[in-house]
Amino acid sequence: MTIPYHPEATAPACAMGNDAERPPVLSENLFRGVLTRERRRSDRSGQPFLLLELALSPRQESRAASLSLWQAAGGAATAAAGPMAVSGWIKREVLLGIIVPTGCTWDSGGRLDDLKRRLLSELGGRLEAALVSRLSVHLQVCPAPERTIERYTESWDSTAPTQAYDVIKRGLDVIGSLVILVLLTPVLTVIAVLVKLSSRGPILYRQERIGYCGKPFTMLKFRTMHSNTDPKIHHEFVSAFIKGSGAVSRGGTDGFFKLTNDPRITPIGRLLRSTSLDELPQLWNVLRGEMSMVGPRPPLPYEFEQYAPWHRRRILEAKPGITGLWQVVGRSRTTFDEMVRLDLSYVKTRTIWNDLKILLATPVAVISGKGAC
Repeated sequence: MTIPYHPEATAPACAMGNDAERPPVLSENLFRGVLTRERRRSDRSGQPFLLLELALSPRQESRAASLSLWQAAGGAATAAAGPMAVSGWIKREVLLGIIVPTGCTWDSGGRLDDLKRRLLSELGGRLEAALVSRLSVHLQVCPAPERTIERYTESWDSTAPTQAYDVIKRGLDVIGSLVILVLLTPVLTVIAVLVKLSSRGPILYRQERIGYCGKPFTMLKFRTMHSNTDPKIHHEFVSAFIKGSGAVSRGGTDGFFKLTNDPRITPIGRLLRSTSLDELPQLWNVLRGEMSMVGPRPPLPYEFEQYAPWHRRRILEAKPGITGLWQVVGRSRTTFDEMVRLDLSYVKTRTIWNDLKILLATPVAVISGKGAC
């Protein structure tokens, strides 16, 4: 990765070597942005990168002495990691980060240990032993099973909405869900009676879904299937759909995200699904704060388990919603990867105005039946 040198973006106090040899040390905001982009690139490509962290134990000393120590430590880290490394502050003058992209000398076998030994050797050659003992070194390969790198990148994404957006959005969710529930009470009553008369079983179907930041919750829908049906059909279809990125063609699927001609669905359930009226009880989930009016659809647990790391961002970065960009643009006639990209595009550009546009476009998409199954 080549990062252009921007004098105004560097930390002048952490100069390393003379001006001709001085590598850029990015400010906190810029380094966090680079780290976020590198994580996303790694999630998509499956190619790992290394995050090397240097932390300094606190001690009373002059600022000049502290900066001199960081200068030597940063220079040692850059020398050990190589010219492709990107250095920057995770926390200024407390925690220094170095991103080492894939393809460098650390990415095979035991060479990760070699990198750490080179770093310690470089530190020993530039600092006294007492100073080296104050530095702690942590090397982390991403993607990693524990995904601890997200403790940095998730809260630093420059596309994250403001607090004002969150407050306004939550207010609109509460008001909107209450108003719609009151206005549609007659419709909800008729649907409930039809569901009860169509087949044995409860009126509402309660299903565990994965919500914001991976927190499970119980999502409500009008029951559209016969009771006590085997979920194996849907489980197999979802698995094939995710793994094949939409290239699925089994009986009645037509490459859609939803199963068609599913024998488990009741006649009234088929009508409710085609008009999306089965989703109306989720207004209660919105009122409870588990969902929003607009956002990515919450996945099933067995669906989430098969996600690639970059797929997981659709529920890590936004609260799930009843409707969203995917529903009004693609609905069921899109591949899984395209659906995820639409959700991530919404996350990146979400504003109150965009939410309102999606809400206004939803009835048209439902009435037209575009992609509904």
